[in-house]
Amino acid sequence: MESSVILQFDDIVKSYPGVVALNHVTLDVRKGEIHALVGENGAGKSTLIKCCTGAVSPTSGTISVNGKIFSSFTPKLSAENGIVAIYQEFNLVGEMSVAENIFLGRAIRKGIIVDKKAMHDKAQEIFDLLSLKINPGELVKNLTVGYQQLVEIAKALSQNARILIMDEPTAPLTKKEVDILFSIVEKLKEHGMTIIYISHRMDEIFKLSDRITILRDGTKIKTIDTKDTNVDEIIKLMVGRALNEKFPKRNTSPAAEEIISVEHLCGNGLTDVSFKIYSGEILGFAGLIGSGRTETAQMLFGIKRKNSGRIVMNGKEIFPKSPRKAMECGIALVPEDRKQQGALLGMSIRSNITLAVLHRLSSLGLIKKREDKTTSESFREKLNIKTPSMEQLVKNLSGGNQQKVVVAKWLAANPDLIIMDEPTRGIDVGAKYEIYKLMNSLVEEGKTILMISSEMEELIGMADRIVVLSEGRVTGTVAKDCFCQETIMKYASQVRDKE
Repeated sequence: MESSVILQFDDIVKSYPGVVALNHVTLDVRKGEIHALVGENGAGKSTLIKCCTGAVSPTSGTISVNGKIFSSFTPKLSAENGIVAIYQEFNLVGEMSVAENIFLGRAIRKGIIVDKKAMHDKAQEIFDLLSLKINPGELVKNLTVGYQQLVEIAKALSQNARILIMDEPTAPLTKKEVDILFSIVEKLKEHGMTIIYISHRMDEIFKLSDRITILRDGTKIKTIDTKDTNVDEIIKLMVGRALNEKFPKRNTSPAAEEIISVEHLCGNGLTDVSFKIYSGEILGFAGLIGSGRTETAQMLFGIKRKNSGRIVMNGKEIFPKSPRKAMECGIALVPEDRKQQGALLGMSIRSNITLAVLHRLSSLGLIKKREDKTTSESFREKLNIKTPSMEQLVKNLSGGNQQKVVVAKWLAANPDLIIMDEPTRGIDVGAKYEIYKLMNSLVEEGKTILMISSEMEELIGMADRIVVLSEGRVTGTVAKDCFCQETIMKYASQVRDKE
C-alpha cells in the first residue's frame, strides 16, 4: 500500500441471499483528499461504507487503514481507527444540548459526575476551529437541519476522526446551508482530514472532489481524477450507457379537459391559491422553501383542512377532509419524505404496494392472497422494481426503487390525480430518468400529475405549465413556451407589500 493511501479496500465481496451487493471491489483513498463515490441507487455505495464503519461484515476481502489490515470491522474498531460516517438521518437527540449531543455516550466526567462545563468548552473549541457560531448550550431541536449537520461534523471531530464519510450531506439543506457546508468541507481538508463524499449531485462532485470512484451493480467501474473527466463521462460510466437527454420526450399533449380547479384556497399557511389542472398534463409547482407548495398538496390530499376556498374536481366540488376522502375522490400523494411518510420500511414490497387497496383485496376480513400477489407483481413489472423477491423489506431497497414502491402503492388505487412532492429527491441520475419515463407513461395513459420540485431544471424539463408560489399565494403561471429560469425566480421571489 502506498504511503499516501490511508484507506484501502482489497477484493471486497458482500453477498446476500439472491444478490451480490459488492463484487470484488478494490479501491484506495489517499490521505487528505476528498474522494467522491458515485453510482446509481443499488450500485453498492452504501454497502461499501457499511463495511468500512462496521455496520456489516464483508463476505470476503480485506480493509486496510494506515497499513493495518482487517478482515472486518465492528463499529467500535472502526471508530478507534478514526473512521466516522455522517448519514442523511442524523443521530442526534433533540431535547439535549449541542454539547451533550457531541459527547453522547462519551461524556466527560469528574469522577462519577458529568462535567458539563468541560463538554461545553470542548465543543466551543471545535466550533472556533471551524469558525462556526453555534451555542454549545442550545437544544439541538432548535437548530435548523443545516446546523444539526454541522453538529454531526463537530461530533466526528470530537472523536478524533481522520476519515470522514459524508452520505448525501446536502439533500435536506437550503442553498445557504449548502454554501456553509462546502466551506467547512474545504476547511476540514486543509486540516488534513480525508473525506469520502457520496452524492447524486454532479455539481457538488466536481466542485469538491479530487478523485471520483464509480460503482455499478456492485462492481467498481473506474477511479478517475476529477480534473480529467466531465459530467457526461461520469454519467455514462454510472449507468452503462449515454443519457443523451436528461428528460425523455413525451408522445402526447395534455387534453383541454379541466380535471381540477382550485379557487382562492386559504389555510395551512396559504392566503390565496388558485390554479387549474388539465387531464393528461404534468403541472409543475415552483417556489422557495415555505412558499406553500407542500401545504397546498396537504390540503388537496386531506392532511390539512382549508379555512376557505373551493376545490372542484371533474365539475363537482369536493371536500377532502381526510386522506381517505381524498383517495375516494381519486387523488393520491407521493410525499416528499418517502422514508417517513411514503413507505413502511419494515414491511415487504408486496405489502406496501397493496396497502392502499387492501379493502378491495379482502373478503370477510381476510386478504385474498392470490389477488394480493398478482396485483403487487403486476406493478413490480410495470415500474421495473429491481428486487430478488417481493417479500424483500422496502428498507433494503435503493432509494430509486423505494420511490417506485411508493408510486406503485398509489397506482394500485387507480387515482385520476397523482401529487408527486419532490419525486426524485435523493436518487441518482439513472433512477431519475426512470421516474421521468414513468411519469410520462402515466400521463400518456390519461393520468394527471401535480409535480412539486425544488430543482428548476427538472420543472422546466418535465412540466407542461408551471405555477409559481410565494408566501402562500400564487404569484404567476408560466406556459411551456415561456419557460425561463429568470422569470420563474422573479415570481418565486415576490414579497407581499406590508401594510
